[in-house]
Amino acid sequence: MSVQGKNKIFVIQKHDASHLHYDFRIEEGGVLKSWAIPKEPPQEPGIKRLAIQVEDHPVGYEKFEGEIPEGEYGAGKVETWDTGYYLPVEMKPGKIIIELNGRKLNGIYCLIRLASRNSEKKNWLFFKKT
Repeated sequence: MSVQGKNKIFVIQKHDASHLHYDFRIEEGGVLKSWAIPKEPPQEPGIKRLAIQVEDHPVGYEKFEGEIPEGEYGAGKVETWDTGYYLPVEMKPGKIIIELNGRKLNGIYCLIRLASRNSEKKNWLFFKKT
């Protein structure tokens, strides 16, 4: 249970845009913090995926499924790949450890920001710890 007394949601949306990828979103601070993962998220430990932090989305967007029209940002098909809730384990700048309880992903998952020379620092690693 979160501090607010309710579970925090997560969703992974399969997004077939210019390139097929998976949008991983967690509810935090009144928004959906979001990362684009170019390959299918790992369901087993030992598999690491690049996760590129993208703009926050509003809470409610986790329910979106459908077609984003051609010519609009993110044009393509969006469908829910996994959904559920998460429990924070460790939440620090550059290091997010959470317990996912979803239809496909369950267990302790980590998001670790990669060192970067530029100021954007958008590249993270996403992997299952246990």
